[in-house]
Amino acid sequence: MTPETTAVAAQVAPAFAKGTMVLIMVLVVREMVWKGIALWKAGTKKQLARFIFIFIFNTVGLLPIIYLAFFQKKGKK
Repeated sequence: MTPETTAVAAQVAPAFAKGTMVLIMVLVVREMVWKGIALWKAGTKKQLARFIFIFIFNTVGLLPIIYLAFFQKKGKK
């Protein structure tokens, strides 16, 4: 490696690490919001199996979104 590429790598690495950390934090917050909503709905509708499944598996919010969109029992309107 030349001194120039080493200097560039030293500048890029912290920026990449910071961007990665921001992405991880956004995904964690997203997961918490969707999981909280899905757990609340499953708990209030006495759906124990779905509650446990959503509680155990971390899917970056995908499993709770799928549950909320397709599998929750529709209440009376």
